[in-house]
Amino acid sequence: MWKKVFFALAAALAVFAAVVATRPASYRVSRNAAIAAPPAVVFAQVADFHRWDSWSPWAKLDPSMQTTYGGTLGTVGATQAWKGNDKVGEGRMTIVEARPPERLGIRLEFIKPFASTNSTEFTFAPESRGTRVTWTMAGNNNFIGKAFGLFMDFDTAIGKDFDKGLAAMRGVAEAEAKKAAAVH
Repeated sequence: MWKKVFFALAAALAVFAAVVATRPASYRVSRNAAIAAPPAVVFAQVADFHRWDSWSPWAKLDPSMQTTYGGTLGTVGATQAWKGNDKVGEGRMTIVEARPPERLGIRLEFIKPFASTNSTEFTFAPESRGTRVTWTMAGNNNFIGKAFGLFMDFDTAIGKDFDKGLAAMRGVAEAEAKKAAAVH
């Protein structure tokens, strides 16, 4: 009897591992939004990590999150590290490319709850009414990431947060653009 249970369990685990192994080795999530503000104003919201608290979908998940900053704001090498509750975990962002006001590349490292490294990119394209900002994150799935992918769609889960963040960024950047226009 126990042999049958053992072999059935081993077979189930082997099938599960085989299914997980067939999952994609990488992922890419991208969202964009039109913002009625000049590219330089929108770029500043992303390039200055201090401003992320005003629009990031994760900033309000832990009011006591510890955040530290390093480097020169908005330039290659600038960093933000955070340590918080289970909802935000622990990690670090480093600017790896800065082409104001067109593009910002970020190395995104999660330490807890699961270690992973991703590349994040923001592009800022001028449009007749302001800026089209595109937020993209790409990374590789290890075995655990592939297993999670069986039960959770990264594009839907992360994309929902990107949509929230872009909507909040729109509000902040458009308000800043209006203030600047009123001064001039």
